[in-house]
Amino acid sequence: MPLRAGIVGLPNVGKSTLFNAVSTSVKAQASNYRFCTIEPNVSLVEVPDPRLQQLAECVHPQKIVPTVIEWVDIAGLVKGASQGEGLGNKFLSHIREVDAIVHVVRCFDDEAIIREEGPVNPVADKEIIDTELQLKDLETVEKKIQRMEKIVKSTSDAQMKKDYEVLLRCREHLFQGKNIRTLGLSEEDKQAIADLFLLTAKPVIYVANVDEASMHSGNAYTQALAKAIADEEAEMVIMNNSIEAQIAEMDNPDDRQMFLEEYQMKEPALHRLIRSTYHLLNLITFFTAGEKEVRAWTIRRGWKAPQAAGVIHSDFEKGFIKAEVISFDDFIEYKSEAACREHGKLRIEGKDYVVQDGDVMHFKFNV
Repeated sequence: MPLRAGIVGLPNVGKSTLFNAVSTSVKAQASNYRFCTIEPNVSLVEVPDPRLQQLAECVHPQKIVPTVIEWVDIAGLVKGASQGEGLGNKFLSHIREVDAIVHVVRCFDDEAIIREEGPVNPVADKEIIDTELQLKDLETVEKKIQRMEKIVKSTSDAQMKKDYEVLLRCREHLFQGKNIRTLGLSEEDKQAIADLFLLTAKPVIYVANVDEASMHSGNAYTQALAKAIADEEAEMVIMNNSIEAQIAEMDNPDDRQMFLEEYQMKEPALHRLIRSTYHLLNLITFFTAGEKEVRAWTIRRGWKAPQAAGVIHSDFEKGFIKAEVISFDDFIEYKSEAACREHGKLRIEGKDYVVQDGDVMHFKFNV
């Protein structure tokens, strides 16, 4: 299953425009009214990685296969969403299903674009979304506490008591208007709430949607937003969603390059957004390279060779014997697997090898 990133925010902040920019297969309807998006639009989007082309120039494969992210354009939330306002419960359930939240925040002035909450205020907008997600999480945590409290009083199960204490900590944190991701839970603590899929525990990237003049250095709105999220384990990307959507519409590489140069951009901001998503979720990429295809695969940082093999096929993990590994830099320097082998740059690694970003790998296994 690919990584799923859900685009959220208040109505009319540029969510569907961002989705159109990242999407290569689906175009969301972008309109200036509430609930333009009701059912979430979904699109698989290729992850840009120049290393794929570099490997292809060495191997000359029949095809190049990038890894992908599944982007989900979720309808705009409003005050009261946690109580069902604006079809809120349905929208919140869509957020529960994603791995990461991409929170689009309006950081520009434009009288022509409706904002029902008054003057532009990105911090207040962020807090509206936070509050709705926190209230929904509080409801979820309360239900589990109620189910457990009688059992905990009569049980000698130490783990259950510990899990119950984690739930109480979560409830208090949410009561204080704070997101679960800022609670500092250990990996063991997180297991106590893993089955709840809490909304405020999900990692977040804030997209500060700015006007053209603020694309490179930001503005007072982005500065205020950066200050507001300083204590969160979150990232922020400044971009102009409309310009990104225009770039994405261009099929001709030369036209796209001219457009980027006109706006003094080295690359689309979307590339930064995708890299930020990978960094936030602690993801890395390894490659397989042969005559049939050069392909990128996404795994969690810290995974060992058998786990990486399992991403390709579950049989690879079950019957793992060894992995032949070449670093990306060595493969590019020597131009082929055979040359790397000849110069001693191909390593044989076992079950305990921790895969590194950019490794070019070939797995040996038996079924």
